[in-house]
Amino acid sequence: MKKIKLIIFFLLIAQVLHAQDQLVYQSKNLPKPDTTWVFKPKNYKNLQKMPVIYLLHGYSGNYKQWDNIMNAQKYADEYGFIIVCPDGLFSSWYLNSPVQPNSQFESFFFGELYPDIQHKYKIDQQNVFITGLSMGGHGALSLFIKQPNLFSAGGSTSGVVRLTDGFGKYALPDLLGNPPKNDVIWKNYSVLENIDKLKGSNKAIIFDCGAADVFYEGNNLLKQKCDSLKINATYISQPGGHNRNYWQKAIMQQFAFFKAQVKP
Repeated sequence: MKKIKLIIFFLLIAQVLHAQDQLVYQSKNLPKPDTTWVFKPKNYKNLQKMPVIYLLHGYSGNYKQWDNIMNAQKYADEYGFIIVCPDGLFSSWYLNSPVQPNSQFESFFFGELYPDIQHKYKIDQQNVFITGLSMGGHGALSLFIKQPNLFSAGGSTSGVVRLTDGFGKYALPDLLGNPPKNDVIWKNYSVLENIDKLKGSNKAIIFDCGAADVFYEGNNLLKQKCDSLKINATYISQPGGHNRNYWQKAIMQQFAFFKAQVKP
């Protein structure tokens, strides 16, 4: 009995020692505190610097969503990435709202979260990546397009790359000021209409979508536009829907892609 108790005790200690870090940010740019989980690889202490990947969750999710999908600690250990999972606050869309002064996620990300992660952890500035699912796919590519100099590559899985696909849904209308569907603001905030800003940069992106996904058409259009602009884009069109099973498969492909992009 004592031996069993000792084993359980040491297992609990090991779990605590290897648990993710939890950071909480109080920001004027957000309506409530943002909780972020950070997963460090098991060899973190042995290296001077390491690549980092930001994983953005989908609409109605939170900072725990990615870990529930793919076991973030396992991925951190296997791929050697520091993994950062911020909270998109249910429906921030990771953008600066033109009508809600306290919903400025882009400003929070670049002005607070990104520099704090750089300060607190042993980040290799040459190897910073970002991706996300659904709302987070939109957010990851949008943030990447805004400041590509801060990232090595960006990605999206099942991303809402054309925001009119969410017209009337997902809290998007309120976030953008309830504009009609033909208002230019939908294009101004969409990845599809802003991807041309990467033309000539040679920065790599990867995006994927399942053929049964409601956002499949928008992703196909994004691929066509990337091809016409000669953007360094990898697109994976494959069977699947907008669900956990698909994302478990897709995130493996994305990590393999980002691992291949790591500069020595």
